[in-house]
Amino acid sequence: MSAEVRVGLLGLGTVGTGVVSIISRHQEELRHQVGCPVTVTKVLVRDKQKHRPVDFDGAFITDDINDVLTDPEIDIIIEVMGGVESTREHLLTALKNGKHVVTANKDLMALYGSELLKVAAENGCDLYYEASVAGGIPIIRSLCDGLAADRITKMMGIVNGTTNYILTKMIQEGSSYEDVLKQAQELGFAESDPTADVEGLDAARKMAILATLGFSMPVGLDDVSVRGISSVTKSDLEYCDQLGYTMKLIGLAKRDDGRVEVSVEPTLLPKTHPLAAVHNEYNAVYVYGEAVGETMFYGPGAGSLPTATAVVSDLVTVMKNMRLGVSGRTVQGPLHERVLKQDNEIESKYFLRLRVLDQAGTFQAVTSLFASHEVSFEKLLQLPIEGEEVAEVIVITHHTSKQNYEALYKKLSELDVIESIESCYRVEGGH
Repeated sequence: MSAEVRVGLLGLGTVGTGVVSIISRHQEELRHQVGCPVTVTKVLVRDKQKHRPVDFDGAFITDDINDVLTDPEIDIIIEVMGGVESTREHLLTALKNGKHVVTANKDLMALYGSELLKVAAENGCDLYYEASVAGGIPIIRSLCDGLAADRITKMMGIVNGTTNYILTKMIQEGSSYEDVLKQAQELGFAESDPTADVEGLDAARKMAILATLGFSMPVGLDDVSVRGISSVTKSDLEYCDQLGYTMKLIGLAKRDDGRVEVSVEPTLLPKTHPLAAVHNEYNAVYVYGEAVGETMFYGPGAGSLPTATAVVSDLVTVMKNMRLGVSGRTVQGPLHERVLKQDNEIESKYFLRLRVLDQAGTFQAVTSLFASHEVSFEKLLQLPIEGEEVAEVIVITHHTSKQNYEALYKKLSELDVIESIESCYRVEGGH
């Protein structure tokens, strides 16, 4: 290992700026950790003339990717510019040129992680991606190292700060989804196009990464059942509250007898559940292991310095591997083949909000339909709507299979006494 480690940085947005700041301010700690100085020597940007709020200590600023990828003096590439297809090509080039890679790119790793890790191993290079999931929370390192001796059976958590912020404000302030989304955009918590966040796609990519690592199984984005929060209403949240629940966008990965389910969807949690107390833009992940039992990881899921901290931590790991001469040897392919659960193997409780005709025989027709599909009630709330000949019926079921639930849902939508199914959600936690 040389007397100095040289870094090429791809991207200088929010996270990239944080990376430069941490490397500059924490030079003494980094030198103590790895025994030599760390220098960012080249930085790729879109606009070289733009003012930057950080000191580059003489780093070469370029808008040509090849200035970074082909520089023989650069040891490590840090990628924080985003993108998928072109970024994949750039990182493949870097790995084939013998450069180690650290990335914060969840989209890239969810789609092409297996390929990139294989190429890294073939070229004796490291590829680390802690910052791709849950920002500053060291969840990937915990799965790979801290819980490596255990058999993970379930991971459940809040892995998207934007949606958690929106739901928190809707619950605490009684605001509508549209009003809170606009507020989140003004504060910078939500993008101008929030689709990836609010429709659950961002969380789904993260859950694919966690499931692949936690279960040692090649879980892809297409294997994740996804539903977002854009249809959640104030009325839904008010009824949840009356029944003793709160709502979160929950990513769930569960393994039983070698078969897995992975989903992202708005989910009711008892108010006593630890995840119910995770508010605003914070993230938290519950990990269940056969030996360790339950563990929970909590912290900021985004932001310049929290995410940059995860990036620089990966940088330190790469440098330690270089010093020990073990670069590229830590990558392991999945141990198990991917086996997904069928709908009759996926079990949960469900929340259903029905708008029904307020007349004799309605309740009997509804309960008979539930019974015929072997779905029983855990909680039931019936409220007449003043001035109308309809009532709202809110049900939380006992555990049932997804297959039974979907068959019941179809029949409910066809029942004459039901005017509409206003909403339906998964329920987790409790007994």
